[in-house]
Amino acid sequence: MSKRFQLLLILLSLSSCGVFNSFEKSPKREFRGVWIATVVNIDWPKNGNDTADKQKADFLKILNFYQQQNYNAVIVQIRAAGDAFYPSEFAPWSRFFTGVEGKEPNWSEDNLAWMILEAHKRGMEFHAWLNPYRATFDEDFEILSETHDYCTHPEWMIHYGKKNYYNPGLPEVRTQFSKIIAEIVANYNIDAIHFDDYFYPYKIKDAVFNDSVSYNTYAQENQSLDDWRRSNIDSLVKNTHRTIKSIKPWVQFGISPFGVWKNNSTDPKGSATKAGQTTYEDLYADPLLWMKEGWIDYLAPQVYWSMDLPVASHKTIVDWWARNNNDTKLYIGNGAYKVRNNNDEAWSDKKELPNQLKLARETPEIDGNILFSAKSLLNNNTDVTQYIKRKLYSRPSLTPIKKKNTNPINKVKLVLQSQDSENVNFTILNQEKYQYALLYKSGRKVKPEYPIKKLLEKILITKKSKIIRIPKDKISGNYFGLSFLDRYGRETRPVVLHLKEINQHDSEE
Repeated sequence: MSKRFQLLLILLSLSSCGVFNSFEKSPKREFRGVWIATVVNIDWPKNGNDTADKQKADFLKILNFYQQQNYNAVIVQIRAAGDAFYPSEFAPWSRFFTGVEGKEPNWSEDNLAWMILEAHKRGMEFHAWLNPYRATFDEDFEILSETHDYCTHPEWMIHYGKKNYYNPGLPEVRTQFSKIIAEIVANYNIDAIHFDDYFYPYKIKDAVFNDSVSYNTYAQENQSLDDWRRSNIDSLVKNTHRTIKSIKPWVQFGISPFGVWKNNSTDPKGSATKAGQTTYEDLYADPLLWMKEGWIDYLAPQVYWSMDLPVASHKTIVDWWARNNNDTKLYIGNGAYKVRNNNDEAWSDKKELPNQLKLARETPEIDGNILFSAKSLLNNNTDVTQYIKRKLYSRPSLTPIKKKNTNPINKVKLVLQSQDSENVNFTILNQEKYQYALLYKSGRKVKPEYPIKKLLEKILITKKSKIIRIPKDKISGNYFGLSFLDRYGRETRPVVLHLKEINQHDSEE
């Protein structure tokens, strides 16, 4: 081979993809996520005492199923109750993972790194889901590790109901949680940090969340208890965002609050609902402020009610969030666990969940959905799953571009390395800036952007390997298009390559 073909540089100009048309049948970009809950082994692992091989197989079963259904993100719970599903300086191993709290798992590798890589191999984002304030799940305190914060920092704890919670009003609690976030973001190749709806706990009748001492110590003059509690959650959100972006600016921060901000009976700005508790008044969380201040990259309100439920209509709440969005990616959390498992008869209809997904797609302000939880469709309701794939998720979709990126990348540099009967192999010289190569079916002429129906393969680019293998069996003709996704999800302008010409170059030698 001549030197000019040994060093084949392909320079690709970067062009950001536009927002997809929300009425497209197969949008190029749409968030399709599923929550994988680990607390009390809801979704995974099935049992903390399972072998590593069994836990791996069960995790891959979830990934493979949702990959086949064309989902593109998993939100995996890695901190459930003051514990960890990864080696941490700040929390013991979770008993839901290892069978005994504090006991090391019997895995031969870092389990979280393995889980992230397996998700990425399948073209799926991995969002690390943490519960910030739940410290214990029940009152069985004897099973806790001696390194659990309940044992080492009892002054951080507030007992409420049958659980213990970290006191959000303590500065040292917020400092500790910033360290937890920094540890995860620095050590793992995650795509996002994710919080659910548990901030201050849901209220229990006649129970008192006893934070009066910290309120009297830290509240500003004339600051009400409610406003002080909300300010504590605001500080958590602001500090988490700052910590993430200071380490890896491309890592997203998303929150999934309870679906109703306020009822309009208490505030005319609220939704036309009659929810028994609300995010703002009972959980002391203010997502509208977080969006306004730019402290989060996406919001995924949990709208777990049926389309026309009188007290809290799914349609009404989705419309409210769409109208109150403030330059933040908005996904809708859907209660897939209710399908044929709820006294609301609407969930018996196989079209209830698909209709909710369709509503989100037809609402321009909304960029996708997240289903709770993984097992809801994995082993049940096959007709619903098939209907969703046939009508809505028939093709893959890329995740939305991440918000507020200010560091454009101008060029991709590739070197033709070799080829064999199965692959064309390229070396990418600046692979650290890119996460995936996108292989498209193409004609002779290059297009500014290919539609999703032309996508043949999404190929992971890892730090350890600079080699990109283009499988020849995916290429139906002689031409193929190639582009790249950077860590912010932006796609470079594609180029068209000719398979036979590459072969001819090789044969010249």
